[in-house]
Amino acid sequence: MNTPNPEYDAVIVGSGPNGLSAAVRLSQEGLKVLVLEAKPTIGGGTRTQEITEPGFLHDICAAVLPTTAGSPCLNTLNLKEYGLEFIHPEIPYAHPLAKGDAAVCYRSLEKTAESLGADQKNYSRLFSEFADHWDYLSEDIFGTLRIPKHPLLMARFGWYGQFSARHLSNSLFKTRKAKALFAGCAAHSIIPLEKAFSASFGLVLGSSAHSVGWPVAKGGSASVTTALANLFKKQGGEIQTDTEVKSLSDIPSSKTIVFDLTPHQIVDIAGDHLPKTYRNKLRRYQYGPGAFKMDWALSEPVPWLNEECRKAGTLHLGGTFDEIAEGEKAVWEGKHHDKPYVLLSQPSLFDGTRTPEGKHTLWAYCHVPNGSTKDMTQEIESQIERFAPGFKDTIISKHTMTAQGFEQYNPNYVGGDINGGAQFFKQLFGRPVLKWNPYKIPADGMYICSSSTPPGGGVHGMCGYNAAQSVLKNEFGISSDKS
Repeated sequence: MNTPNPEYDAVIVGSGPNGLSAAVRLSQEGLKVLVLEAKPTIGGGTRTQEITEPGFLHDICAAVLPTTAGSPCLNTLNLKEYGLEFIHPEIPYAHPLAKGDAAVCYRSLEKTAESLGADQKNYSRLFSEFADHWDYLSEDIFGTLRIPKHPLLMARFGWYGQFSARHLSNSLFKTRKAKALFAGCAAHSIIPLEKAFSASFGLVLGSSAHSVGWPVAKGGSASVTTALANLFKKQGGEIQTDTEVKSLSDIPSSKTIVFDLTPHQIVDIAGDHLPKTYRNKLRRYQYGPGAFKMDWALSEPVPWLNEECRKAGTLHLGGTFDEIAEGEKAVWEGKHHDKPYVLLSQPSLFDGTRTPEGKHTLWAYCHVPNGSTKDMTQEIESQIERFAPGFKDTIISKHTMTAQGFEQYNPNYVGGDINGGAQFFKQLFGRPVLKWNPYKIPADGMYICSSSTPPGGGVHGMCGYNAAQSVLKNEFGISSDKS
């Protein structure tokens, strides 16, 4: 930065989906770009490893990829040519309820609505326009802070999305199935379902299920970043692993630096190179609840009481809307709930490359207070057993990771926060600080591209893409948009 004849045009610190998306976009313009990764392998939240038994492939963090399939950035890159193959479960997600009943989200919006009985019309009315026009909606949802490209569609989305999940659900739905189905999606936000804008997460994820689906990646979610890396290298990019950056002096000379890191880490690295007021704002940035994660090697599929649950790629466990809301509120109050909301994926039902023949993997996590060291194995397994009696008899072996363990595995997950920061109102729109261009750090040639910037968490690469667009415009005078 401001050095004569810098070795690189841009150095990206971190090789998660956002870092690599930024690297790909910059290298598309012929820039000389280097990616630095502290770990022996690339991937950030998309690594896939054998952690229970030999031959059993488990996704460490991201497992199901609706935002990847629906990403305006990644969809332009033809990543299939570089090794990414999506597999779509017959049912995107299901929500088991008492006595073998379940609310089920099918790819078909009409079929889903029909299954909800008295809520058929309201479910269709809520989701049909968003699902039908997903390509337009995603441009604005995943875009930067600007006037929407599709103002009428975004106005409708904004009207519904501004509410809490509880308010919207109670206003529109009568049945426990419809309310539970919406709660399962909204709770991905990791904020209490009584908070404003929690409904927006339910809208985005529900709409994506009916438009682009909730696929898994063949061979594991590492296929996403492997494909991005293959494309990046083809364009002339360089990647260095086992290269930890502790200070700016660890970074080769470059015109720009793009951090795929969270605010507190950037302060640690850049220190006094940042203006004091901005540095203090980054230090005040708030991280959300953490995650306790489990992986299992199984002798057979999970014996769900409900047959449709055996066809679903993702399941939301926790019972009724009120049960889920109670558990999520408790986490924000610093408590561990004895019946947590559990997100679960069973990818080996649809991807035979994950396990030895006839065996299966299972992936699940629940939300816990930030920095938690509590082992939630009993609570998670009890929730599964509640809807699938006999599940514990299928377990060959298991692997657990506490919220603290998540941070040790990946320093971007501060206190186990896998979303790069709490997603309450202020930090939903002001990540990491509220400014028109949140990707530009007010220091010469520095940018941030992690999920601590809009549009936030998810394997969509849009934080990286948006940051790269800012770099191209502000540092190199390039304003073309390849999205």
